[in-house]
Amino acid sequence: MKITVHRKAHFNAAHRLFRKDWDDERNREVFGKCSNPNYHGHNYELIVSVTGEPNPETGFVMDLKILKELIYREVEESFDHKNLNLEVPEFKDLNPTAENIAVVIWNKLRTKIREDHDLEVTLYETPRNFVSYKGE
Repeated sequence: MKITVHRKAHFNAAHRLFRKDWDDERNREVFGKCSNPNYHGHNYELIVSVTGEPNPETGFVMDLKILKELIYREVEESFDHKNLNLEVPEFKDLNPTAENIAVVIWNKLRTKIREDHDLEVTLYETPRNFVSYKGE
């Protein structure tokens, strides 16, 4: 029997979508207003899902208090109220799209969660725009 547990979190961050090797006109054509040289921000909503067999002694797939602390330490402390392009090392040379942010978060959490558990990260950039990543 496998069960999935979920933990929600949020962070606020600014970013600019652009490629350094393109001029401003090309960046505007592809990324639109998200390529504003002065950056723009989002109130990101994050759902971290862990799937596995419940521990027969505790009944937990994963202690949600531990998952809460991992998300806080690995994601919220690193990303909240930051300019992703300028202040988060993972985005020094990586365009901080929702897709890339989700992959970075997944990679940060994957090493902290049991290998026999599946991990999925769902990141809402807006209430209507969101991405999911399972490491595939």
